[in-house]
Amino acid sequence: RICVITLAEAHPLLQSGKTIKNINYQISANCSRLQNKVSGKSKRTCIFIFQMQGAQFLTELAPLCRISSSDGEEYTIYSCIRGRLIEVNENILTNPALLQEKPSTEGYIAVVLPKFEESKSITQGLLTQKEYEEVLLKRRSSAS
Repeated sequence: RICVITLAEAHPLLQSGKTIKNINYQISANCSRLQNKVSGKSKRTCIFIFQMQGAQFLTELAPLCRISSSDGEEYTIYSCIRGRLIEVNENILTNPALLQEKPSTEGYIAVVLPKFEESKSITQGLLTQKEYEEVLLKRRSSAS
């Protein structure tokens, strides 16, 4: 039930060969995702976290970070899911190439924990890999 936020395979940063210049978790003057501090009781079995305090709550449209490329383009990466921000990947700040080289593993952006009662509806709304590829094909054919 933990969601790992990464760049989609079709994201322009992964498709165009752009170089990532900067990643910024400072969302506004008063909000930095780096200031997210999570504490609480945890158990390392099937259920990871029982209680959390201090985690920032995110909506689907909450920005997680901004990524700047060497050509001057800036991309805002959104949570896309409601839940508590468990952690951000600080490793990509010092090694932004991880986003492109290992986007689904070490190059993740953040980890979000949805509300327990919403987790089932969230997972039911996710696309399979095949469905995702079909959406991409439709997008490409309609853009042509």
